[in-house]
Amino acid sequence: MHYAPAPLHIPDGFLNVTVSVIFWVVTIVMIGMAVSRTNKSLGEKQVPLMGIMAAFIFAAQMINFPVAGGTSGHLLGGALAAIVLGPWAGMLVMTAVIAVQGLLFQDGGLLVMGANIFNMGLLTAAIGYGLYRSVMNKPTGTKLAVAGVAAWLSVMAGALATSLQLWLSGTSNLQTVVIAMLGVHALIGLGEALITVAALSFIFRTRPDLLGEGSASAEGGRGWIIAGVIVSLIVALLSPLASAAPDGLERVAIDMGFIDAGQDAPYEIIPDYTVPFLGETPLSTILAGVIGALIVLGIMVVTGRSLQKKTS
Repeated sequence: MHYAPAPLHIPDGFLNVTVSVIFWVVTIVMIGMAVSRTNKSLGEKQVPLMGIMAAFIFAAQMINFPVAGGTSGHLLGGALAAIVLGPWAGMLVMTAVIAVQGLLFQDGGLLVMGANIFNMGLLTAAIGYGLYRSVMNKPTGTKLAVAGVAAWLSVMAGALATSLQLWLSGTSNLQTVVIAMLGVHALIGLGEALITVAALSFIFRTRPDLLGEGSASAEGGRGWIIAGVIVSLIVALLSPLASAAPDGLERVAIDMGFIDAGQDAPYEIIPDYTVPFLGETPLSTILAGVIGALIVLGIMVVTGRSLQKKTS
């Protein structure tokens, strides 16, 4: 029985070298901008929050949920990260998550990692925050509604960007791949919207100050940090329940006949979220999720503290 989630991101071979290099350049430039802007705006609360958000998004991305036609979807999280942290810190969080997924878990190719980071992290964060910013002074209900729409649109934008990259690479016909990708991701985006709204609703109820609402609670101290880590680990524990059905891109690749163009990674560490000595078991998937969540948490805390030192 297969327990680990199916690979989620563009593998090497789907995009040609030229398109891959172009999006590496675009991504590096945008990450540089994100580092520079975060240097100027990083607050004390954001450092641990960046780590918690990275851990939660990593764990949540492992849980594929079923959609129509034997296809599954998963959270991207870019809109959620940007709404909670701001666009630039949100981009850094998404970069860490996607990079660790590719480097450690062989989820997404190395040559195309720039495109994966752009599609799922940078673009989604920019769109999510851009729409949410227009209602930041509105009632909570309005904010949540717009956040849901922003999350849905961010998924559609990522799907459209992937479609264009596949077309520019000569992998697929433009009209066919756009219709197929947007069709399946319109459904996946609904799951993204629901998860985003649910997460924001929880934060509004428990720690509205993290979203700039009201004043910070005098109670709890670092308790919210511990709670955030525990929630992320609980989500990782649910990863064996993920749907084994192909995700949106994989389904389109199968249906359009270019699935065999995908190339395996040149090395394996924890491939497909399966710890080698445990095999394809629920424990293996859970352990992989916990490892990944803790690694991205640590990366973002170290990164945040480093950037915070530069601002002081």
